[in-house]
Amino acid sequence: MIIHAMTEKVALPSGACALPQLGVIAAEGPEAASFLHGQLTQDFSLLDGTQARLSALCTAKGRMIASFVGIRPQPGTVLLVCSRDILAATLKRLSMFVLRAKLKLRDASGEFALYGLAGDALPANGIPATGAPWHRSVKGEASVVSLYPAGDVPRALWIAPAGTPAPVGPGLDPALWAWSEIESGVATLTTPVLDAFVPQMLNYESIGGVNFKKGCYPGQEVVARSQFRGTLKRRAYVVQAPTPVAAGQEVFAASDAEQPVGTVVQAAPAPDGSWSAIVSMQIAALGAGPLRAGEVPLSVQPLPYELLADI
Repeated sequence: MIIHAMTEKVALPSGACALPQLGVIAAEGPEAASFLHGQLTQDFSLLDGTQARLSALCTAKGRMIASFVGIRPQPGTVLLVCSRDILAATLKRLSMFVLRAKLKLRDASGEFALYGLAGDALPANGIPATGAPWHRSVKGEASVVSLYPAGDVPRALWIAPAGTPAPVGPGLDPALWAWSEIESGVATLTTPVLDAFVPQMLNYESIGGVNFKKGCYPGQEVVARSQFRGTLKRRAYVVQAPTPVAAGQEVFAASDAEQPVGTVVQAAPAPDGSWSAIVSMQIAALGAGPLRAGEVPLSVQPLPYELLADI
Protein backbone atom coordinates (compact mmCIF):
# COMPACT_ATOMS: atom_id res chain seq x y z
CA MET A 1 0.00 0.00 0.00
CA ILE A 2 1.42 3.38 -1.02
CA ILE A 3 0.47 6.32 1.22
CA HIS A 4 2.47 9.44 0.49
CA ALA A 5 3.59 11.73 3.29
CA MET A 6 1.30 14.69 3.88
CA THR A 7 2.82 17.95 2.75
CA GLU A 8 2.69 20.99 5.01
CA LYS A 9 -0.65 22.74 4.66
CA VAL A 10 -2.00 26.13 5.58
CA ALA A 11 -4.20 25.95 8.67
CA LEU A 12 -7.90 26.55 8.17
CA PRO A 13 -8.82 30.01 9.50
CA SER A 14 -11.62 30.41 12.01
CA GLY A 15 -14.94 31.84 10.91
CA ALA A 16 -18.46 31.30 9.65
CA CYS A 17 -19.43 30.66 6.04
CA ALA A 18 -22.90 30.74 4.47
CA LEU A 19 -23.68 27.50 2.60
CA PRO A 20 -26.14 28.31 -0.22
CA GLN A 21 -25.05 25.14 -2.02
CA LEU A 22 -26.98 23.11 0.56
CA GLY A 23 -30.75 22.71 0.85
CA VAL A 24 -33.23 21.25 3.30
CA ILE A 25 -35.93 18.60 2.86
CA ALA A 26 -38.52 18.68 5.63
CA ALA A 27 -40.41 15.52 6.60
CA GLU A 28 -43.35 16.42 8.83
CA GLY A 29 -45.98 14.23 10.45
CA PRO A 30 -46.36 11.50 13.08
CA GLU A 31 -44.65 8.92 10.84
CA ALA A 32 -41.86 11.13 9.48
CA ALA A 33 -39.05 9.39 11.40
CA SER A 34 -40.36 5.86 10.78
CA PHE A 35 -40.77 6.56 7.07
CA LEU A 36 -37.19 7.79 6.70
CA HIS A 37 -36.00 4.90 8.85
CA GLY A 38 -37.33 2.58 6.13
CA GLN A 39 -35.74 4.53 3.27
CA LEU A 40 -32.26 5.58 4.44
CA THR A 41 -29.12 3.81 5.63
CA GLN A 42 -29.26 5.12 9.20
CA ASP A 43 -31.59 4.66 12.16
CA PHE A 44 -34.06 7.54 12.32
CA SER A 45 -36.58 5.92 14.65
CA LEU A 46 -34.18 6.28 17.59
CA LEU A 47 -32.89 9.71 16.55
CA ASP A 48 -33.26 12.10 19.50
CA GLY A 49 -32.67 15.78 20.06
CA THR A 50 -28.99 15.39 20.96
CA GLN A 51 -28.02 13.58 17.78
CA ALA A 52 -27.72 14.03 14.05
CA ARG A 53 -27.49 11.35 11.39
CA LEU A 54 -25.23 11.03 8.38
CA SER A 55 -27.13 8.83 5.95
CA ALA A 56 -27.68 7.88 2.32
CA LEU A 57 -30.55 7.10 -0.01
CA CYS A 58 -29.72 4.12 -2.21
CA THR A 59 -31.13 2.36 -5.23
CA ALA A 60 -32.23 -1.27 -5.05
CA LYS A 61 -28.68 -2.13 -6.16
CA GLY A 62 -27.22 -0.35 -3.13
CA ARG A 63 -25.87 2.63 -5.08
CA MET A 64 -26.05 6.03 -3.40
CA ILE A 65 -28.26 8.64 -5.06
CA ALA A 66 -28.25 11.15 -2.17
CA SER A 67 -26.46 11.82 1.10
CA PHE A 68 -27.81 13.76 4.07
CA VAL A 69 -27.17 15.17 7.50
CA GLY A 70 -30.45 14.66 9.33
CA ILE A 71 -31.79 16.12 12.57
CA ARG A 72 -35.07 15.74 14.46
CA PRO A 73 -35.80 19.11 16.08
CA GLN A 74 -39.31 18.00 17.11
CA PRO A 75 -40.82 14.51 17.42
CA GLY A 76 -42.89 15.00 14.27
CA THR A 77 -40.25 16.78 12.17
CA VAL A 78 -37.06 15.55 10.50
CA LEU A 79 -34.86 17.90 8.50
CA LEU A 80 -32.51 16.47 5.87
CA VAL A 81 -29.66 18.68 4.68
CA CYS A 82 -28.29 17.72 1.26
CA SER A 83 -26.61 19.24 -1.77
CA ARG A 84 -29.07 21.62 -3.40
CA ASP A 85 -28.29 20.36 -6.91
CA ILE A 86 -29.81 16.94 -6.14
CA LEU A 87 -32.61 18.08 -3.83
CA ALA A 88 -35.48 18.22 -6.34
CA ALA A 89 -34.78 14.76 -7.73
CA THR A 90 -34.27 13.35 -4.24
CA LEU A 91 -37.52 14.83 -2.97
CA LYS A 92 -39.38 13.38 -5.96
CA ARG A 93 -37.84 9.95 -5.35
CA LEU A 94 -38.70 9.88 -1.65
CA SER A 95 -42.24 11.13 -2.34
CA MET A 96 -42.89 8.09 -4.55
CA PHE A 97 -42.77 5.86 -1.48
CA VAL A 98 -44.88 7.87 0.96
CA LEU A 99 -48.14 6.18 -0.12
CA ARG A 100 -50.35 6.06 3.02
CA ALA A 101 -47.66 7.02 5.51
CA LYS A 102 -48.69 9.92 7.73
CA LEU A 103 -46.20 12.59 6.71
CA LYS A 104 -45.55 15.28 4.15
CA LEU A 105 -42.27 15.94 2.36
CA ARG A 106 -41.33 19.35 1.00
CA ASP A 107 -38.44 21.54 -0.05
CA ALA A 108 -37.89 23.78 2.97
CA SER A 109 -34.62 25.33 1.79
CA GLY A 110 -36.01 28.86 1.78
CA GLU A 111 -37.03 28.54 5.43
CA PHE A 112 -33.52 27.93 6.78
CA ALA A 113 -30.12 29.60 6.85
CA LEU A 114 -27.17 27.20 6.77
CA TYR A 115 -23.64 28.07 7.86
CA GLY A 116 -20.39 26.21 8.26
CA LEU A 117 -18.40 27.07 11.40
CA ALA A 118 -14.68 26.43 11.81
CA GLY A 119 -12.07 26.87 14.52
CA ASP A 120 -12.66 29.59 17.11
CA ALA A 121 -16.12 30.28 15.67
CA LEU A 122 -17.38 27.23 17.57
CA PRO A 123 -16.60 28.41 21.12
CA ALA A 124 -17.49 31.98 20.08
CA ASN A 125 -21.01 30.66 19.48
CA GLY A 126 -21.08 28.54 22.64
CA ILE A 127 -20.27 25.24 20.91
CA PRO A 128 -17.64 22.91 22.41
CA ALA A 129 -14.70 22.53 20.04
CA THR A 130 -14.26 18.93 21.21
CA GLY A 131 -17.76 17.70 20.37
CA ALA A 132 -18.03 14.25 18.83
CA PRO A 133 -19.18 14.14 15.20
CA TRP A 134 -22.95 14.06 14.67
CA HIS A 135 -23.78 15.58 18.05
CA ARG A 136 -26.61 18.14 17.90
CA SER A 137 -26.74 21.10 20.24
CA VAL A 138 -29.30 23.91 20.37
CA LYS A 139 -28.29 27.58 20.45
CA GLY A 140 -31.36 29.78 20.55
CA GLU A 141 -33.37 28.78 17.50
CA ALA A 142 -30.37 27.19 15.77
CA SER A 143 -29.45 23.51 15.61
CA VAL A 144 -25.69 23.00 15.52
CA VAL A 145 -24.26 19.68 14.32
CA SER A 146 -20.66 18.80 15.14
CA LEU A 147 -18.86 17.59 12.00
CA TYR A 148 -15.64 15.71 11.41
CA PRO A 149 -12.71 18.12 11.83
CA ALA A 150 -10.34 19.27 9.09
CA GLY A 151 -7.00 18.23 10.53
CA ASP A 152 -7.03 19.69 14.03
CA VAL A 153 -9.65 22.34 13.22
CA PRO A 154 -13.14 21.66 14.64
CA ARG A 155 -16.12 22.21 12.36
CA ALA A 156 -19.89 22.42 12.70
CA LEU A 157 -23.05 22.85 10.63
CA TRP A 158 -25.39 25.65 11.77
CA ILE A 159 -29.08 25.20 10.81
CA ALA A 160 -31.41 28.04 11.79
CA PRO A 161 -34.74 29.47 10.67
CA ALA A 162 -34.32 32.14 8.03
CA GLY A 163 -34.21 35.61 9.51
CA THR A 164 -32.62 34.61 12.82
CA PRO A 165 -29.27 36.19 13.72
CA ALA A 166 -26.30 34.68 11.89
CA PRO A 167 -23.57 33.00 13.95
CA VAL A 168 -20.97 35.37 15.32
CA GLY A 169 -17.39 35.40 14.08
CA PRO A 170 -15.43 36.59 11.05
CA GLY A 171 -16.48 35.54 7.59
CA LEU A 172 -14.85 32.40 6.20
CA ASP A 173 -14.03 32.19 2.48
CA PRO A 174 -16.38 29.61 0.85
CA ALA A 175 -13.36 28.10 -0.94
CA LEU A 176 -11.73 27.43 2.43
CA TRP A 177 -14.87 25.78 3.73
CA ALA A 178 -15.02 23.58 0.60
CA TRP A 179 -11.39 22.62 1.19
CA SER A 180 -12.17 21.77 4.82
CA GLU A 181 -14.89 19.39 3.61
CA ILE A 182 -12.29 17.49 1.60
CA GLU A 183 -9.81 17.45 4.47
CA SER A 184 -12.46 15.94 6.76
CA GLY A 185 -12.72 12.92 4.46
CA VAL A 186 -16.54 13.00 4.56
CA ALA A 187 -18.00 13.19 1.05
CA THR A 188 -21.26 14.93 0.13
CA LEU A 189 -22.97 13.45 -2.91
CA THR A 190 -23.58 15.75 -5.91
CA THR A 191 -24.89 15.25 -9.45
CA PRO A 192 -21.64 14.13 -11.17
CA VAL A 193 -21.31 11.05 -8.94
CA LEU A 194 -24.87 9.86 -8.41
CA ASP A 195 -25.56 6.13 -8.63
CA ALA A 196 -21.83 5.31 -8.58
CA PHE A 197 -21.00 4.03 -5.09
CA VAL A 198 -22.29 1.75 -2.38
CA PRO A 199 -21.91 3.58 0.97
CA GLN A 200 -18.72 1.73 1.95
CA MET A 201 -17.00 3.04 -1.19
CA LEU A 202 -17.24 6.46 0.50
CA ASN A 203 -16.33 5.01 3.94
CA TYR A 204 -19.83 5.78 5.22
CA GLU A 205 -19.92 2.73 7.49
CA SER A 206 -16.79 4.05 9.25
CA ILE A 207 -18.04 7.60 9.81
CA GLY A 208 -21.54 6.96 11.11
CA GLY A 209 -23.48 6.79 7.85
CA VAL A 210 -24.73 3.18 7.96
CA ASN A 211 -26.52 1.21 10.67
CA PHE A 212 -26.28 -2.55 10.10
CA LYS A 213 -28.70 -3.41 12.92
CA LYS A 214 -31.73 -1.53 11.63
CA GLY A 215 -34.44 -2.93 9.38
CA CYS A 216 -34.64 -3.03 5.63
CA TYR A 217 -34.26 -0.10 3.26
CA PRO A 218 -33.69 0.05 -0.52
CA GLY A 219 -30.35 -1.58 -1.30
CA GLN A 220 -29.89 -2.95 2.24
CA GLU A 221 -29.01 -6.47 1.10
CA VAL A 222 -26.26 -5.23 -1.21
CA VAL A 223 -24.82 -2.91 1.45
CA ALA A 224 -24.84 -5.69 4.06
CA ARG A 225 -23.30 -8.21 1.67
CA SER A 226 -20.49 -5.79 0.85
CA GLN A 227 -19.76 -5.44 4.55
CA PHE A 228 -19.97 -9.02 5.77
CA ARG A 229 -18.90 -11.13 2.80
CA GLY A 230 -15.63 -9.36 2.08
CA THR A 231 -16.70 -8.20 -1.38
CA LEU A 232 -15.72 -4.55 -0.93
CA LYS A 233 -12.91 -3.62 -3.31
CA ARG A 234 -13.12 0.18 -3.25
CA ARG A 235 -12.57 2.81 -0.58
CA ALA A 236 -12.50 6.60 -0.38
CA TYR A 237 -9.16 8.38 0.03
CA VAL A 238 -8.05 11.98 0.39
CA VAL A 239 -5.58 13.03 -2.31
CA GLN A 240 -3.61 16.10 -3.29
CA ALA A 241 -3.08 17.36 -6.84
CA PRO A 242 -0.92 20.21 -8.19
CA THR A 243 -3.65 21.49 -10.54
CA PRO A 244 -7.47 21.36 -10.65
CA VAL A 245 -9.45 18.13 -10.68
CA ALA A 246 -13.24 17.79 -10.72
CA ALA A 247 -15.98 15.53 -9.38
CA GLY A 248 -16.73 12.74 -11.83
CA GLN A 249 -13.22 12.56 -13.32
CA GLU A 250 -11.82 9.07 -13.75
CA VAL A 251 -8.65 8.06 -11.95
CA PHE A 252 -6.01 5.83 -13.55
CA ALA A 253 -3.01 3.93 -12.20
CA ALA A 254 0.33 3.71 -14.01
CA SER A 255 -0.13 -0.04 -14.42
CA ASP A 256 -3.13 0.42 -16.77
CA ALA A 257 -3.66 3.57 -18.80
CA GLU A 258 -6.96 2.35 -20.26
CA GLN A 259 -8.98 0.99 -17.35
CA PRO A 260 -9.93 3.50 -14.60
CA VAL A 261 -9.35 2.45 -11.01
CA GLY A 262 -11.44 5.17 -9.38
CA THR A 263 -13.45 8.36 -9.54
CA VAL A 264 -13.02 11.85 -8.10
CA VAL A 265 -15.96 12.36 -5.73
CA GLN A 266 -15.38 15.91 -4.54
CA ALA A 267 -12.61 18.47 -5.06
CA ALA A 268 -11.62 21.95 -3.92
CA PRO A 269 -8.64 24.32 -4.15
CA ALA A 270 -6.26 24.33 -1.20
CA PRO A 271 -4.91 27.54 0.35
CA ASP A 272 -1.39 26.82 -0.95
CA GLY A 273 -2.53 26.77 -4.60
CA SER A 274 -2.75 23.00 -4.95
CA TRP A 275 -5.99 21.00 -5.00
CA SER A 276 -7.44 18.47 -2.57
CA ALA A 277 -9.97 15.78 -3.47
CA ILE A 278 -11.82 12.76 -2.16
CA VAL A 279 -11.35 9.85 -4.54
CA SER A 280 -13.18 6.52 -4.42
CA MET A 281 -10.96 3.85 -5.94
CA GLN A 282 -9.89 0.24 -5.92
CA ILE A 283 -7.97 -0.69 -2.80
CA ALA A 284 -5.51 -2.61 -4.97
CA ALA A 285 -4.67 0.59 -6.87
CA LEU A 286 -2.72 1.88 -3.88
CA GLY A 287 0.05 -0.51 -4.83
CA ALA A 288 -0.21 -0.11 -8.59
CA GLY A 289 2.13 2.84 -9.04
CA PRO A 290 1.47 6.58 -9.51
CA LEU A 291 -2.13 7.73 -9.85
CA ARG A 292 -3.55 10.45 -12.07
CA ALA A 293 -6.84 12.12 -13.00
CA GLY A 294 -6.47 13.01 -16.65
CA GLU A 295 -2.88 14.23 -16.80
CA VAL A 296 -2.89 15.46 -13.18
CA PRO A 297 -0.81 13.37 -10.74
CA LEU A 298 -2.47 12.46 -7.44
CA SER A 299 -0.76 11.99 -4.09
CA VAL A 300 -2.67 9.87 -1.57
CA GLN A 301 -2.78 11.21 1.99
CA PRO A 302 -3.45 9.34 5.24
CA LEU A 303 -7.14 9.20 6.05
CA PRO A 304 -8.19 11.42 8.96
CA TYR A 305 -10.12 8.56 10.59
CA GLU A 306 -9.89 4.78 10.93
CA LEU A 307 -11.79 2.41 8.66
CA LEU A 308 -13.90 0.00 10.67
CA ALA A 309 -13.14 -2.93 8.41
CA ASP A 310 -9.41 -2.35 8.92
CA ILE A 311 -9.42 -2.09 12.72
